[in-house]
Amino acid sequence: MAFPRPRPARPELPRQRVRSLQCGQGAVRAARFNADGNYCLTCGSDKTLKLWNPHKGTALRTYQGHGYEVLDAAGSFDNSQICSGSADKAVPFWDVTTGAVVLKYRGHAGKVNCVQFNDEATVIVSGSIDSTVRCWDCRSRRPDPVQVLDEAKDGISSVKLSAYEILSGSVDGRVRRYDLRAGQLYSDYIGSPITSVCFTKDGQCVLVASLDSTLRLLDKDTGELLGEYTGHRSTTYRLDCVLSEQDTHVGCASEDGHVYFWDLVEGSLALSLPVGTGVVQSLAFHPRLPCVLAATQGQVTLWREENFQAEGDPDT
Repeated sequence: MAFPRPRPARPELPRQRVRSLQCGQGAVRAARFNADGNYCLTCGSDKTLKLWNPHKGTALRTYQGHGYEVLDAAGSFDNSQICSGSADKAVPFWDVTTGAVVLKYRGHAGKVNCVQFNDEATVIVSGSIDSTVRCWDCRSRRPDPVQVLDEAKDGISSVKLSAYEILSGSVDGRVRRYDLRAGQLYSDYIGSPITSVCFTKDGQCVLVASLDSTLRLLDKDTGELLGEYTGHRSTTYRLDCVLSEQDTHVGCASEDGHVYFWDLVEGSLALSLPVGTGVVQSLAFHPRLPCVLAATQGQVTLWREENFQAEGDPDT
């Protein structure tokens, strides 16, 4: 006789601040977990990119090579490479171990707001204020993009990738999804400049943050509005939205110094984290754990679930 499986634990949200990283990079423009969540990257207004173990509070390496402030970064699936985007219009491709720039892709006519690797880290996708999304081939090392997606009428604020799709959010108020297998473009009009987009983990829905202080959940295939989440303030800055590791909650950074989480299904506000006094510039949710990184001014704070026991000195 088979015993019934235990009920899965109720999803937790990160409620306690366990560590603060004083980054020493000027204003932190973005904080991003790597693929397994053991490390993170911070992008500084001082033109540097830093690699950290945020769980221990240790800085591992600084990457220098940008000409202006760094706006976004991403790590490859095997942690061997990094790509980044900057106000200098370039998309460098870094070797993690040596800290050297393997190749610097140029072609954007304005600052690069967002970068992503595909799953195999063979292609880098970048989005720019020049209204284009560009795809760069890491294997052939071709200096020109293999594809340019130029349908947007204003700057690209956010890009995300699935196995066969590119999702982009633009200041023109549209979410565009490029289905690379079918060669199709799907577009949904939000009506307010978009600051951040992301796929749900099950790949069925798209979460969109925009400058009307509203977070929206859309059905990926039909564009149907499944949920609206309000309570935060987003009217000026390019703020991140996230989904929790089990897709149970949606979250968004806010200009009032808080991070807000809502129940995905019910739409009710579940948590407000008091991160700092200034705008929460960046937000990243751990891929597997109830753990979040929030950047405000020159520091990044790491938050964990209520019963988590932190090791060592919480402030580094």
